[in-house]
Amino acid sequence: MDMIDLEAFRRTPLDPTPFDHICVPGFVPPQALAAINSDFPDLTIPGSVPLDVAPHGPAFAALIAALRGPAIEAAFAEKFQVPLAGRPRMFTVRAMCRPEDGQVHVDSASKLITVLIYLNPGWRADGGRLRLLRSPDLEDFAAEVPPDAGTLLAFRRSARSWHGHYPYAGPRRAIQMNWVSSGLYVWHEQWRHRLNARRKLRAAARDASRQSA
Repeated sequence: MDMIDLEAFRRTPLDPTPFDHICVPGFVPPQALAAINSDFPDLTIPGSVPLDVAPHGPAFAALIAALRGPAIEAAFAEKFQVPLAGRPRMFTVRAMCRPEDGQVHVDSASKLITVLIYLNPGWRADGGRLRLLRSPDLEDFAAEVPPDAGTLLAFRRSARSWHGHYPYAGPRRAIQMNWVSSGLYVWHEQWRHRLNARRKLRAAARDASRQSA
């Protein structure tokens, strides 16, 4: 089973407004979504979680393997006209969203390309829809992307690549992949996210233990 539709990515033109980005609904084909969602990491904590802290099943692992492949690197390098050969890739997952998440920001200067793959069937909420902004004003948006299952959103990081979304609390599944400038940055960010995730998991376990006592 194909886990990604790379031809759909190649056919979709790069949009320069408000900054270089591409949105590909159906990048993860419908026939793969059920198995991937079934094998998605069983997480109840918010925030970005490294893959090694988030046990997952074979279909999800197959999607990650496809995203690590040389064909997708070549396709992104061609689409964004950025030399990506030899650049490290960093992966995290998100399963839950808090009301304070989604505040307007630009990504770290160490990130070159940000890729978001959403896995939420039938998104209906007004919140949680990522907006690509012309300025730090959430109402000054050029595009709004609901986190619908199978949708890929990718953009070139710059000092003006503002993005954010209105508050939402609840399940909101996403995979984030970044091409970054150095392996040291990957190590630092994965270490930071790993510590935060384990702290949240311990707190959730304590809460569950108290509730069952």
